[in-house]
Amino acid sequence: MSAPSRIVLPEILDGLDPEDPRASRSRRDLRRIHLAMRTLSILKRALRRLSLAAAPRRMIELGGGDGTLLLRLARELQPIWPKVTLTLLDLHDIVSPETRRSYEGLGWRLQVVRQDVLQWAIEPPSQRYDVCIASLFLHHFDDVTLPRLLRGIAANCDAFVACEPRRAALAKLGSSLIGFLGTNKVTREDAVTSVAAGFTGRELTALWPRGDGEWNCGEWHCEEYGALPFTHCFAASRGAKPRAVAR
Repeated sequence: MSAPSRIVLPEILDGLDPEDPRASRSRRDLRRIHLAMRTLSILKRALRRLSLAAAPRRMIELGGGDGTLLLRLARELQPIWPKVTLTLLDLHDIVSPETRRSYEGLGWRLQVVRQDVLQWAIEPPSQRYDVCIASLFLHHFDDVTLPRLLRGIAANCDAFVACEPRRAALAKLGSSLIGFLGTNKVTREDAVTSVAAGFTGRELTALWPRGDGEWNCGEWHCEEYGALPFTHCFAASRGAKPRAVAR
């Protein structure tokens, strides 16, 4: 039986002031959700699949939020990916001084860019990024705006990895039980909304800027797959086929 179509609705957190106590609590909830979803290990595995010619020097995370997820990633990758310049692109700068110091201690240079991501996507590229990362971010965009964003990513980056909600029965069940993690009302309602807007099958591959061929997206090689328990992954690398890595 095929999955229901995507339903993209506004999420409560996106409409709250960053200083609103409900928003602060929900951002803390998201850290626990990432642990429950195994986002860090799934993200690392997806990055290993990319056939990068060298360790990246410039990375960007779209919708980077408070920067704590990428900080966990940086701590694990710093021995093999030293001296990375990381850009967090978000509408708000909510990265704490402690988080900034932690990046500095790793030798990673952090810069926060406050900008609407769709505006970033349509501007002429000012610099290229070796790797772009999006975590629980693409599902906010509908089938009209999402292709514009993906075109911008392809224009600005040489490799891209996204970890999104998987639009499937298990993820739907998990979203309805998220209150057992101690989450607030904002997080509980947004979790259900996120899964309804998530992805399945090869939906992101179909929207990626492409030429002929199902898997060779023009000069890009794309891969899309589910990762238990609740994640949908998409990886694209320019001119090199992703390596096989055990899931």
